[in-house]
Amino acid sequence: MPKFLEDKLKAEYGQNSKIPYMVMNKIGAMRGNKETAKGRAMERKHEQKMTMKGAEERARPRKAMRKIKEHGYGG
Repeated sequence: MPKFLEDKLKAEYGQNSKIPYMVMNKIGAMRGNKETAKGRAMERKHEQKMTMKGAEERARPRKAMRKIKEHGYGG
């Protein structure tokens, strides 16, 4: 099952709720208690996105980004 989605839904609906699993079944990430190909693809895409996001943040200096956010690109 997509762990990121499970954690997000459990944070919203509570740890002992069955709603997160109902939602994942409804969107096709799971079928019963088994993960589907769609669920594995969701997990893989999420991991790739987080890996790329982390690499982008490490590549950019934080001070420069703060300056851009405060003053815009025109300076």
